[in-house]
This record gives sequence, C-alpha cells and structure tokens, in this order.
Amino acid sequence: MSEAKDYAPGLPAARRRTVRSYVVRGGRLTPGQRRGLEQHSNYLLEITSGGADWDKIFGRTAPVVLEIGFGMGDSLCQMMAAEQEKDFVGIEVHPPGVGRLLNNAAALELHNLRVYLGDAVDVLDECIPPQTVSRVQLYFPDPWHKKKHHKRRLVQPAFVAKVRRVLAIGGVLHMATDWLPYAEHMAEVMAVAEGFENTANEGMYVPRPEFRPVTKFERRGQRLGHSVWDLVYRRVS
Repeated sequence: MSEAKDYAPGLPAARRRTVRSYVVRGGRLTPGQRRGLEQHSNYLLEITSGGADWDKIFGRTAPVVLEIGFGMGDSLCQMMAAEQEKDFVGIEVHPPGVGRLLNNAAALELHNLRVYLGDAVDVLDECIPPQTVSRVQLYFPDPWHKKKHHKRRLVQPAFVAKVRRVLAIGGVLHMATDWLPYAEHMAEVMAVAEGFENTANEGMYVPRPEFRPVTKFERRGQRLGHSVWDLVYRRVS
C-alpha cells in the first residue's frame, strides 16, 4: 500500500484557512488508485487563478454539473454515464476517491469528466467562472454533529454566495443529507440566501430526483430505517 500524502492538496500559506469543513486524512492509496492518478491525469485540472474555459476543456458546448465532495465517486460515475449530454466537474480533497473515479471513468471511456483535487472553496474562488454551471451537487457532506463544530459545516451563507456566483440563472443547488439537524440548518441558511427559491411544492424538502443515484451507504441506512432529505434551490437572480 502506498501513502496518499504526496497527492494531498497543498495550498500557499496565504490561502490556508483555520476553519475547514473537512479533515485531510493521511489515508493510503491502493496501487490501483495510484495508477488512476498517474495514468489518467488527463482528467485532472489544476487549481490556478483565472476562470476555466469549459468549451475548450471539454471540446464542446454543454451544460456543466459541479459536484463538491464526491467521496469515492461511484454515484458521480453513474450520473456521468447516464447524462453524457452534460459535462461533469468534481471536487474532492481525498486522493483515494479521485484515483478510483479516474479509473472507473477511463474504464467506461467517459470523456465528460474533469476533477479538481483540492479544496472546494479555493476552486469556487479561483477556477469557476461566473454563471457557467447549471447544477451544483452537494451530497452527504460531513454534518459535524457536535455544536462546537457547527462552524465547520460547509453550508454557510458565505459558501452559498460562492455557489450563487457560479450558477447560471435558472441553475440549481441540490443538497442531500441523512442528518435531519443538518437538513434543517441547510434550509435555514437557504431561507435567507439572496437570489434563490426553494423548488419544493410543499415544505422544505423534495423527493429524490431521478438523476441522483441511491448509494450503498444510503441503501444501508434505509434498511436501518434512516431517512434522507433532498433540498433543491433554483437561482432566480
């Protein structure tokens, strides 16, 4: 087994923040995951200042879907295969998941994927041009259960403002969580967020959209009686 630390995202000191929504784990890369990072690096994008040119990057004009924190990437890979008329951009800080996703995308000969290995906030700030994304996906982010850690939750007003900047008018922010207090927190943040409307016909939550696959984690939770809450907000201004 090989260490993943040499693939861990590094940032200049000026861009490092003291409060983050994740912990960079010193996990290990399997040989296959390392090969994915090395042999399929054509899927990887650098975190550099200046907005990405999606038409140039993908070689076509298509709707762009941005997923933040895709984990091991299995559900993202399913969506890419099912919606090949769309281009997908993933952001993930943990190299094993990135390596696995790159391997799977290459095995399926999917070309509608690019990945940033790094911090989502930095990518939103540095790389994503305004109003160029049709859908932002945030599935099962760390809920940071303890009250003293709530400041680490990714869904905060400043984060939502960054999402609004990159979403096209009419684009949607789709969030899902299996932790009701976090779902309620998301709804509270979005209730006062400028430029968004809730797409739910009743209440705050929507049924799972067909494009979001049910993950193994989610199926296991369902067998145990756990619920999942989906929230979809449209940018209107």
